[in-house]
Amino acid sequence: MPKRQAQDVRDQIQQRFGETAVNYRRSKVHASGPDLDRMIELSARSRQATVLDAGCGAGHTAMAFAAFADRVIACDFTPAMLQQVETLAREMGVTNVNAQLADVEALPFPSHSFDLIATRYSAHHWLRPQRALAEFRRLLKPDGALLLSDIMAREDFAQDTFLQTIERLRDPSHVRDYRISEWQAMLAAAGFASELVMTFKLTLHFASWTRRMHTPRQNGDMILALFNDASADIKRAFQLPARVAEPDFKFVIPGAVMRARVARS
Repeated sequence: MPKRQAQDVRDQIQQRFGETAVNYRRSKVHASGPDLDRMIELSARSRQATVLDAGCGAGHTAMAFAAFADRVIACDFTPAMLQQVETLAREMGVTNVNAQLADVEALPFPSHSFDLIATRYSAHHWLRPQRALAEFRRLLKPDGALLLSDIMAREDFAQDTFLQTIERLRDPSHVRDYRISEWQAMLAAAGFASELVMTFKLTLHFASWTRRMHTPRQNGDMILALFNDASADIKRAFQLPARVAEPDFKFVIPGAVMRARVARS
């Protein structure tokens, strides 16, 4: 991606999430979920001295890991999000989470600093995921682990295209929901051995999903039109109602949790 184009996308991300940061602190979708439960289950069995929440958003994942880690660093590219991290920590009485302004492509920490790196609902905004993965590999201790949870496009090309389209209409700063196979390839290229831990269907309420990102009315109308005009296969995959007349309905999008460790040479 050309340097100017990359900067334009970064500016857009900061603007969009600067305007909507408080919505993410209040978001039930981000505060809990089966994927977060599974991430905690995988990690809480052993002591995690230092954890990095990469692309932390409002900080819900960092707060969850703070319960069993000595120290959690919550880093994000958007200053307004880090303000929400600090507010959330005060509200929850959490004292071992530190907010850090940082880009996942160039993290300001020494090599081998972290026992665990977690990232949740962030990677679909990364411009160069391979650079982020290279940073994670550098930062992990030799026996450390990476946990990644995100929306995952299906391998079916039509379903993939449909997902990217509605995501982009809802949020212009969206880059890509990668397929599981794409993450597996990128992790391997970055020197990780990875495993698919779980897949899940994230249930979304259309009204709150669009309101959280301040989606313009005309964009919301275009998404509704796509939902109504979708093929039977798409409607089954996303569990869409046969006909959408009002925005007060639910649908699902696919997600997955992956775990990776530095591959042994």
